[in-house]
Amino acid sequence: MSFHRSRRAEWLACLALVASVAVARAADVRPLEFRVTFDRTVSPLPFTGRLYVMLSARKDSEPRFGPSWFRPEPFFAVDVKDWKPGTPAIVSSAAIGCPAPLDKLKKGRYSVQAVMDLDRGGRNFSLSLGNGYSKPLWLELDPSATGSVPLTIDQVVKETPFKETPRVKLVDIESKLLTAFHGKPTRMRAGVVLPKGYKEGDDRRYAVVYEIPGFGGRHTFAFARESGNATEVGGISMIWVVLDPDCRLGHHVFADSANNGPWGKALVEELIHAIEKRFATAGKPEARFVTGHSSGGWSSLWLQVAYPDTFNGVWSTAPDPVDFRDFQKVNIYKPGINIFTDEEGKARPLARSGDKPVLFYKGFSDMEVVMGRGGQLFSFEAVFSPRGSDGKPRPLWDRKTGAIDAEVAKSWEKYDIRLVLERNWKTLGPKLRGKLHVYVGDKDTFYLDGATVLLKQSLAKLGSDAVVEVFPGRHHGNLIDKKLRDRIAREMADRLQRFFTRAD
Repeated sequence: MSFHRSRRAEWLACLALVASVAVARAADVRPLEFRVTFDRTVSPLPFTGRLYVMLSARKDSEPRFGPSWFRPEPFFAVDVKDWKPGTPAIVSSAAIGCPAPLDKLKKGRYSVQAVMDLDRGGRNFSLSLGNGYSKPLWLELDPSATGSVPLTIDQVVKETPFKETPRVKLVDIESKLLTAFHGKPTRMRAGVVLPKGYKEGDDRRYAVVYEIPGFGGRHTFAFARESGNATEVGGISMIWVVLDPDCRLGHHVFADSANNGPWGKALVEELIHAIEKRFATAGKPEARFVTGHSSGGWSSLWLQVAYPDTFNGVWSTAPDPVDFRDFQKVNIYKPGINIFTDEEGKARPLARSGDKPVLFYKGFSDMEVVMGRGGQLFSFEAVFSPRGSDGKPRPLWDRKTGAIDAEVAKSWEKYDIRLVLERNWKTLGPKLRGKLHVYVGDKDTFYLDGATVLLKQSLAKLGSDAVVEVFPGRHHGNLIDKKLRDRIAREMADRLQRFFTRAD
C-alpha cells in the first residue's frame, strides 16, 4: 500500500469517527423538560392538584414570589393525580405556560423553582401556608437541547406568626357560618390597632374604623397603621381594625357568595361582635365606620349598602367596578360583547400608565388560566358568579374566545352596586343619608374611574347627598396622599360628632 493510500484511509477513518460522535451527540440532545419529585416531609400522601415550574431571569430571586401582573416571567403548570412522594412528574412542552409554552422559552440563564399547590385555604397558589416548593437553581436553559432537569420539592411554606405589640392585637375566630358553608373549619382574622393611652378596664369607649385592604392585602397591615398613627382620626382617638379579605379563590370582598360563602353576614354577625366585645368600643352603629382602597374600596362600599344600619359611613377610594356597564371599560350587559377585543377588533386594555395601555385582558386572562385560582379576574367570578355544575364559579367569559356569557352577566346584577342602589333606593335612600363617600382619580391605573362616574350620575338622579369625587390627574397609586387622608379623617370625626358630643 502506498503512503498516499495509507493517509487517505486514516483520513476516512477519522471522518467516520467524527460522524459517529456527532450522531451520538445528536441522539443525546433532547428538548427541555423538568423532572419533579416531592419529599414525604412535604406530604406523606399522594397529591392531586396543580404542579408548577416557575422561572426568573434574576439570579437572586425566588420565582415562586411571582408572577408579576405587568411583567410576568415564564411559568408552566400541569395537573397531576395521585402523584406519590419520590415518583417523578414531568413538566414539558405539553404543559400550559405563560406567556408561552415551554418550547417557546427564550434560551438563557434562569432561576428555576418547582411549586405544588396543596390548596389549603390561602389565596396565593405559590406562597400559601403548607404549599411545597423546591430550592431555586440557577441554570442555563435551551428549550430544544437541555434535556431533563431534576427538581426536588422538599420545602414547605411556613406561617409567619402575628407578633402582637402593646397596641396591635390579633383577633382570630372560627366562623360558624363559614364553617357550615364549607364543611370544614373556616377562620376570620383581624388586626386591631388600639389608640395611644388605651387601657383595659377604662370607662372610655371608642369608635371603630373597619378597613378592608385591596387585593393581596391582609390583616397584618395593622402594623403599618400603628406606625402611621391611624388611630388619631381628625383629632379623635378611635380603634382601627384591619380585616383579612383573603380566601382561596381571591379577595372575598365581604360579600355573601355562592362560591366563597357568607362572608358579609359572618363579618356583621360574628367577627364585629367578637371584636367589639373584647375591646372598649362604643358598640353602636353610630360609632362604626368602614373604609378601603381598590378591592377594599368596593368591599367597604358594598358593606355600607348591604348593611346600611350597621355602619355610620363609608369612605371608599378607587373602588373596583361599582357599575358593570363599565367593568374596566367593558359593558358586560351589552349583547355580543367580547372582553378581549372591542367593537373594532382592537385588544381591550386592562391597565394603563398615564394614557398608555400597559396591560390587556387577553394576556391577563391567559396568565390566570395557568395560575388556576386566586387571580384578580377569577376573584370577581368567585364572588359574582353562580356556582357551576363542576363546583366552580361559572365563567363570565370564554377563556379562548373572550365571548361574554349573557346569562352569567345577568346573574351579576345583584352585585352591581349602582343597580342595587337604584332598585332599592326607596328603602336605602333614607338609611344612607350622609354616609356615602367615594373618591377616585380620573387617570386610574385600572380604568376604575369610568364606573365611579356612572355611579355619581346615578346617585345625582336619585337625589342622593352622596359625595362622589373624581380627582384630576390622579391614578390608582397616588390618589391617597396626606391631604386626602387628613380630609377623610376629618369627615369621619365630623360624622361621629353629629351623634356624640365626645368620643365615648
